[in-house]
Amino acid sequence: MNHIKIIILVLVLPLLSFGQDKDLSIFENLVDKTWSAEGQWENNGPKFKQDVHFSFDLERSVVIAKSKGFVNKEQTEFGDRNHGVRHYDKTTNTIKFWEFDVFGNVTKGKVLAEGKNIIYQYQYGESIITDMWEYVDDSTYNFKVGSYYNGTWEQVYLNTVFKEQK
Repeated sequence: MNHIKIIILVLVLPLLSFGQDKDLSIFENLVDKTWSAEGQWENNGPKFKQDVHFSFDLERSVVIAKSKGFVNKEQTEFGDRNHGVRHYDKTTNTIKFWEFDVFGNVTKGKVLAEGKNIIYQYQYGESIITDMWEYVDDSTYNFKVGSYYNGTWEQVYLNTVFKEQK
C-alpha cells in the first residue's frame, strides 16, 4: 500500500510543479476573447482605437496578444498593429512582456497583478510608463496609460475602456 502512495506521489508531484512554472492566471479572463477600446490621447492628441485578442500558446506557457489599430501616421488605415507575448519567468518569478509593432519597434517590460488589475510597466525614453487594465467586471476593464507610482496616478495620458466584443 505504501508503494502505491509513493508511486502516485512521484507521478503527481512533477505535474503540480509544472503547472506552477507557468502562472499566467491573471490573464484567464482576457483569453479567448477580443477586447475593443476607443479614446483620445490627452491634450487633444491622436485618436486611440484598438482591438486585442488574447490566447494561450505553447501549452499555456505564453499569452499571445494580437492587436489591431491604426497602422499609418494619418490614422486612416486600421489593421494588424501589434503582436505581443507575455511569459512567466520562473527564474525571477515575474511575468515579462514583449510587444512588437508594425513600425518595427519593440516594447518590453514586466507585468504585475494588483488584485484583478493587470499592470504593464516599461521604459519609454527616460520615463517608466504604466498601462493598467483595471478590472470592472468580466466584460469590462478601465484602461489607463500614464505615470503610476506607489498606487497613485501622477499623470494620465490615456483613459478609456476595453469592452469584450460579443
